[in-house]
Amino acid sequence: MSAAAAPNSAQQSKSTPSDFLRTIRGRPVTVRLTTGVDYRGVLVQIDGYMNVALEGCEEWNGTQLKAKYGDAFLRGNNVLYISATSGAK
Repeated sequence: MSAAAAPNSAQQSKSTPSDFLRTIRGRPVTVRLTTGVDYRGVLVQIDGYMNVALEGCEEWNGTQLKAKYGDAFLRGNNVLYISATSGAK
């Protein structure tokens, strides 16, 4: 087989974190902070510093709902990870 053979499926489906973040805009997400607290809401905006704007935001500590916020801004240096979630919060 020549070196010019078609790339395998793993090579064809390469995506970057930026690609992922573009696809989840407008969808429900969970944002975990470095403190261990989760914020769940609809991802409105994210910038290069990982600053996150959420709509319909809820603060969760483990399985317990702590607070509900309309809109929230989470500073990027506190973000541990962002995860896409199902439609139900």
